[in-house]
Amino acid sequence: MTDTITLTGFVATVPNHLVTGEGLPITSFRLASTQRRFDRSRNLWVDNGTNWYTVTSFRQLALNANSSVRKGERVIVTGRLRIRDWAAGDKVGTSIEIDADSIGHDLTWGTASFTRGMSSAAIDAATRVETDAVAPDPSGVTSIDNGWPTATPGAPDKSDADADDELVGAAADSAALPF
Repeated sequence: MTDTITLTGFVATVPNHLVTGEGLPITSFRLASTQRRFDRSRNLWVDNGTNWYTVTSFRQLALNANSSVRKGERVIVTGRLRIRDWAAGDKVGTSIEIDADSIGHDLTWGTASFTRGMSSAAIDAATRVETDAVAPDPSGVTSIDNGWPTATPGAPDKSDADADDELVGAAADSAALPF
């Protein structure tokens, strides 16, 4: 049976990123989750203890977490719960670990900007295409970001139309606009 859990809390340590000898990326950090409650007698919010978890992510999630998550940020983590007893010399204890399926910033406390990542296979393919593209665009119109031609969605390419051709669809609608 798999126990799935969702937690919110603070990233309490600098994320530790490593790649195993087999090439498996792993990122882990400690998560502090403090329960709060409203004390009516004192008319204020009070902390009700902090639970500590070790969050571990693998593969693409590990790479993305290493690039995105910083100590002190509030995050939401969903993953498989693992509870393990341990002993080290005279000390014994219990560790609570989460094998993360998802990690994200908690937007209750701030804003974020998402950037879709690319897998290593997609990056390799894009690099091959980029190096193969040696001929410049003959129109001379390029994007500021990547050097490729740009187009406005729905706008006609009037260079392809003859003066006597009738424009249809979006081309006809935009041709009549005064701006």
